Amino acid sequence: MKLIRFGNPENEKPGLQLENGKRIDVSTFTSDYDEQFFAADGIKKLKNWLTENLTSCPEIPENTRLGCPVKRPSKLICVGLNYAKHAEESGMAIPKEPVLFFKATSAIVGPDDDLIIPKGSTKTDWEVELAIVIGKKASYINEEEALDHIAGYVLHNDYSERAFQLEREGQWVKGKSCDTFAPIGPFMATSEEIPNPNNLELWLKLNGEIKQKSNTSDFVFNVQEVVSYISQFMTLLPGDIISTGTPFGVGMGLKPQRYLVSGDVVELGIEGLGESRQKVRAYGE
Repeated sequence: MKLIRFGNPENEKPGLQLENGKRIDVSTFTSDYDEQFFAADGIKKLKNWLTENLTSCPEIPENTRLGCPVKRPSKLICVGLNYAKHAEESGMAIPKEPVLFFKATSAIVGPDDDLIIPKGSTKTDWEVELAIVIGKKASYINEEEALDHIAGYVLHNDYSERAFQLEREGQWVKGKSCDTFAPIGPFMATSEEIPNPNNLELWLKLNGEIKQKSNTSDFVFNVQEVVSYISQFMTLLPGDIISTGTPFGVGMGLKPQRYLVSGDVVELGIEGLGESRQKVRAYGE
């Protein structure tokens, strides 16, 4: 299944994108795709409910805004430097174990919402990433158990303000958490739709020109390793999102470097997870 949330910001409702591209409203089944939904085995229950109720679900108009497919999670955890070539272009060593940082959940927006360059920014950058949605509580799990704790997968653009991130002291979180810096979606593909998350094509274009093109087979640490590793340090809750890192081709790694300016258009996609598009505008515009 492909889970979507639709409607105005902060007032999204749950829906589904069907195989024929049609989108339907399933808010009579559940109020939202949140921690409670995933913890209560909501995906399985929704599948069963659809066998009798699919034809009665209202269709969503084609031009309706999409939000993040998961209601604001308890955590948005990111893995840094998880592609060898990206570590190289960043001038950093390939990590011996996953590099973790948090991204504020207030940065989360819909897949096609505008990207706002923050006040005072000079180095806002792009990062296409595969993200994981946790389906059930995970604490101290091993790699063999990891996939059983995943509800599905989503497309994420881990926008980063490099000056805030690397030149302003402290942890990376300042450069990762600005408003609109986490467009997620268009949908969450449930885990059975993505049989091998460690072999997916992903790409990003800036103004129609390919900047990133790679495959998750180039991970330093694969999906199972990442989920198991993080669970050794904190409990992962249903609905939590883990973003698995970006391949080479970010603006910081180009020669000369290239950062986003008002009017730019960023498009990105992952095999099986759809595409998203953000128009860039400056704070205050």
